[in-house]
Amino acid sequence: MAFALLTSVAPVYGLYTSFFPALLYMLFGTFAVVSLMTGSVVERLVPAPLQSNGTVLGEAALLEGQRIGVAAAMAFLVGLLMIVMFTLHLGFLSTYLSEPVVKAFTSGAALHVVVSQLQSLLGLPLPRPDGCFAIFQTLASVVEALPLTNIAELLISGLCLAVLVPIKEINNRYRSRLWVPIPGEIIMVLLATAVCFASSLNTHYKVQIVGHLPAGFPQPQLPALHLLPQVLGDTVALTFVAYAISVSLAMIYAEKHHYIIDPNQLSGLFTSAVVLIVLIWIGPLFYYLPKCVLACINVTSLRQMFLQFQDLPELWRISRIDFAVWVVTWLSVVVLSVDLGLAVGVVFSMMTVVCRTQRAECSVLGRAADTEIYKPVKYNSKCFEIPGVKILSYQAPIYYGNRSFFRDTLSQLVGLDHSLKQHESQSPKNRIKMDISTVVIFLV
Repeated sequence: MAFALLTSVAPVYGLYTSFFPALLYMLFGTFAVVSLMTGSVVERLVPAPLQSNGTVLGEAALLEGQRIGVAAAMAFLVGLLMIVMFTLHLGFLSTYLSEPVVKAFTSGAALHVVVSQLQSLLGLPLPRPDGCFAIFQTLASVVEALPLTNIAELLISGLCLAVLVPIKEINNRYRSRLWVPIPGEIIMVLLATAVCFASSLNTHYKVQIVGHLPAGFPQPQLPALHLLPQVLGDTVALTFVAYAISVSLAMIYAEKHHYIIDPNQLSGLFTSAVVLIVLIWIGPLFYYLPKCVLACINVTSLRQMFLQFQDLPELWRISRIDFAVWVVTWLSVVVLSVDLGLAVGVVFSMMTVVCRTQRAECSVLGRAADTEIYKPVKYNSKCFEIPGVKILSYQAPIYYGNRSFFRDTLSQLVGLDHSLKQHESQSPKNRIKMDISTVVIFLV
């Protein structure tokens, strides 16, 4: 239901999309920002009026149907594009998502989600901006509309965050001692629903609530195929972002918990069972659930993404280039947009690889006494060159981009640079010629 708030559709559709995908995942096996990007397209194609004119039911049903049509068309097209990517074996694209790009991308995308939830946390009926500089447009709109803040929703959001954040910290710090994590989200949903129902906050203080959640499932129907041309461009970008998000989160949690990417599928069965119970019996009881509570759940669920900033000092000590990749990717995602920022981060990361191969270090190796260990003599005082033999180590593949640098460095280390200059004035027959078209590599 919290992600449905990001997608700008009725909360019950969040339950539908929590049941079927988790069930299929359990049978066949294999982020909030995806919902946010979908919601941006829905808001642009089917904008909601800021104020109702009294004919609420009919207009609301029509508006909801149009929004679901756009979201369903995008989901259908994303599935088709994913199948095409699978058929063309495009899984190799994940190799270009380096660790700095992954962590910066997820952190920047998380900031987009948090900023988009400010209007729900404060109870401000604001339109959702789209495209580049969307974060700054949202912040400007929120600041401008601050006098219209719903104090009741602000207090609910503050109390909800004051409870959820410590619970998240306790679950993370004492997870080895806890038999099961503390269900902070469930506690807050039940508590907020009960308080809102008992106090009639939606009537007295105009607190936005979830509203009617129909029991059961809607009648299956085909997506609005006529909308596919309108959402094609956004869906292509969404597909690559969804793929990057899936790979990124899998890499992050695999590194955190030290496992290969192969999650436990039984959790999908349990999730589907719980959602099924909510859909059939419990759903209508959440009529009075404040939407700001769902926004708080979205914000606190991204805690792990923001903790990645703690890795920056260590990354600075290990590699200044990787640190630059992290910063450039994060700034691009935040300032531009999620999809453009990801593209900029990947391109910048690849450019750093090219630059490093063009100016790779070439070292003279020496052998340690009474061993077969060879190390650069420049950094190891106990390693000595073998008389009459020059052993070189070049820390990059040799290709057209660095052949001139490699040739000049090799000539300097071997002592051919002086000989080359000396023979430049001689006739072509007496000149020294260096051929590096074929390189033989011996691995010890």
